[in-house]
Amino acid sequence: MANILLLDDNEVAGKAMQGVLARGRHGCIVATKADEAWRHLRESVVIDLVFLELKLPGNAGMIFLQKLRDDCFLKVLPVAVYTGVADINQVKKAVALKAQNYLIKPYTETAIFGEIAKVSANPWRNLHFEEVKSFCAQLGLSLDALATLRRNLMGRLDECAKTFPRWTVRRENATVFEEIDAVSADAEAAGVWGVVDYFRELRGHAESAHWDAFKHCADSLEYASRLIFCQLNPSYTPDCLRSDEEKARIKEAAERSRWSGADVDVSGPVVARAEIEQQLAALPGCPVVDTVAAAFLMAADGKATSIDPAMERAANDPGLSAQVLVAANKGTDAENTVTDDPRAAVNRLGVIKLNALAKALPVVPERHLTVPPLTWADFWMFQIGVGKLSLFICDYLELSYLKANAYTAGLMHDIGLLLLVKLHPFALEPMVRYARARKVSLREAEKKYLGMTTREMGCAFAEGVGLPPVYRRVIQWVETPEAATEHVDLIAIVSLARHLCLHNRIGCCGDLPDGSPPPISQTSAWQLLQPRLFPSFELPKFEAGAHACCVELHQTLLGRTNRDLGRRRFLAA
Repeated sequence: MANILLLDDNEVAGKAMQGVLARGRHGCIVATKADEAWRHLRESVVIDLVFLELKLPGNAGMIFLQKLRDDCFLKVLPVAVYTGVADINQVKKAVALKAQNYLIKPYTETAIFGEIAKVSANPWRNLHFEEVKSFCAQLGLSLDALATLRRNLMGRLDECAKTFPRWTVRRENATVFEEIDAVSADAEAAGVWGVVDYFRELRGHAESAHWDAFKHCADSLEYASRLIFCQLNPSYTPDCLRSDEEKARIKEAAERSRWSGADVDVSGPVVARAEIEQQLAALPGCPVVDTVAAAFLMAADGKATSIDPAMERAANDPGLSAQVLVAANKGTDAENTVTDDPRAAVNRLGVIKLNALAKALPVVPERHLTVPPLTWADFWMFQIGVGKLSLFICDYLELSYLKANAYTAGLMHDIGLLLLVKLHPFALEPMVRYARARKVSLREAEKKYLGMTTREMGCAFAEGVGLPPVYRRVIQWVETPEAATEHVDLIAIVSLARHLCLHNRIGCCGDLPDGSPPPISQTSAWQLLQPRLFPSFELPKFEAGAHACCVELHQTLLGRTNRDLGRRRFLAA
């Protein structure tokens, strides 16, 4: 595999070249301007061959070729002219500048691969180095000893890049010649002839009092250091030659390692709370799992005969519910009614705004929520379960005035987990593992890794985007209903529904129930609800009904029943 640089300002030519080289599994960088091509050459080092279009504005193609031949290191870089200019004078100039070949467009695979074959046998970078085995044998060096000499030379060159430019104004001749000769001797001992040649040039400039030559020498010295690095690390591939997929894979591996390797008991949180708060404030909206976002976009594409499918999807997904409510209430003032029903929010937005919202949803890959025992399907079931159980409790306790918000409140009570997976997709797995190993709650693990909980993340986000107040308070106090100061009854109902879903294993929220569930009567949620009930209320009968509801709901969410759910009041959305 070779690494190719194409300098051509024609977009079609660039895509054509990339297509040809991809079939040969060669790397390719396309530059449309000479200065861009030069930057790639200096930064990447590992370019094996340049294909050059001469027909660039201002004769930039020929000027670029001349610049290469004037450079101490790049003067031996192979260049194949591949141009639309069939001019004998241009051919002569290119040949005089040692172009490897002069080809006329259009591209042909045979010609391109033929040029690559010429440079693959003996890469031009080897011309700057003595051959390793013969050099070691001649001087009695081991391979490791030679590698050490070359690494040390890299360090010397990096130091020179900092000090040599000063000689443009500080012309200390004795020091100049002493340092040039010392580094040149090191380069010769390491068999790096390209550096030896370059320092010979620098000495000539100093002898001629041409001090301006030192003004920009740092660029060449740093390039020489990178050249040695690439020779010592032949498998090195710079980012500019990696595909977007490969870059993403490398970045993902590094991020995953950062989280999984953290010892939070010793070093503290992996990210600071203030950083997370800034990231939350920068989010364009509530994250939605990619598969859900795709289905919603299909339902909201403006071509459907009814808006009902979009309403149904928005009303049954925590991220979508939050997103449509925020969008529908944006700009709402005291004179307008706040919409707290996701279906009504979809209707208020209308087809055009809904389609725009669907296209701009911030998405979370479903795979990032696959952290056994948690998966996206399990998390979704848990949220739906809490919403449905909240409705059942409202019906059973005859608190019908809370039904309008109960399902959506239960559905969205844990959106903080979606926010976490969007901002730091590889944080969840080590936190779940930490909680399991130490037998603590997931919330405690979150504090260890984040300095805050996903519940607090959900609260901060909900406040920032202006989610309706009733849902903001549920998110805030659902796990500590005794601390609630507003919407206490609804919070207690959702908290109780969450307790029932957790201990009846309807889906999964990341936490596992610890031992036998405490009786409903001992929960803080029930302590808040009990004063609202008649003295004749039979708690054992309610507990039996709640358990039966959980069994039926579990089977339904797993798709194992064909009953008409419309007849079941606890499943009525």
